Amino acid sequence: MHKLLLVLAVFISSCAGTKYFRKLDKEEKRAIKDNKKWAAVSSDEAHVLIMTTKGNMVVKLYNQTPLHRDNFLSKVNAGFYDSLLFHRVINRFMIQGGDPESKYATADKRIGGGSAPGDRIPAEFRTDQKIYHQRGALAMARTDNPEKASSNCQFYIVQRPAWRKTELDSTIAARKLVLNEEQKSIYTTMGGTPHLDGGYTVFGELLHGFEVLDSIAVSPTKSDRPLNDIRMRMFLLNKPRKK
Repeated sequence: MHKLLLVLAVFISSCAGTKYFRKLDKEEKRAIKDNKKWAAVSSDEAHVLIMTTKGNMVVKLYNQTPLHRDNFLSKVNAGFYDSLLFHRVINRFMIQGGDPESKYATADKRIGGGSAPGDRIPAEFRTDQKIYHQRGALAMARTDNPEKASSNCQFYIVQRPAWRKTELDSTIAARKLVLNEEQKSIYTTMGGTPHLDGGYTVFGELLHGFEVLDSIAVSPTKSDRPLNDIRMRMFLLNKPRKK
């Protein structure tokens, strides 16, 4: 882990001074200050502010998925995500970002295959956790690998709105999904992507900024990449209280 952080620090410092890095303006400083006060309401879990060119979002990270939580926090603290793009956006599905190759990507460059130094993250999902792909779920993307291990940097936020019961029933039958009553209730009231449960690790959830999530999701795209770059910048709002 120390070696990984060192590599990341060198990588980030090498990018300092580029046109994408700048000092925080007054509005951004105010957003961090206000959201830190807001995040302190629930201090048992870490909260991260995701600033974007479309607005700000706040996510909390689950303690039930410590490998994914700590990996994400290490990159947030290292500035890894600063100026990266939300490079894959599909309305009524999800928004995805975190590919380091997106920082300087030209408009015609294909994005999505990049990763950070280090290994993939082992899957952390169990049926007894009762953690699902509800609307606002924060999860890690992955390649089609048999272990279902996660990318060590690329993440997505589920945007899919609530399902009609008949629509969900049809999807369950077509995809041969096995959902419990809790899942069915979540997907017909809150929304989400039930076909991803048990396949990708959800390690947090969106608490604030659903309107920003929707704004990003409806952005005009070409091959799922927004025509106008949507960049991010992240800050840790609180350190979870140790029990």
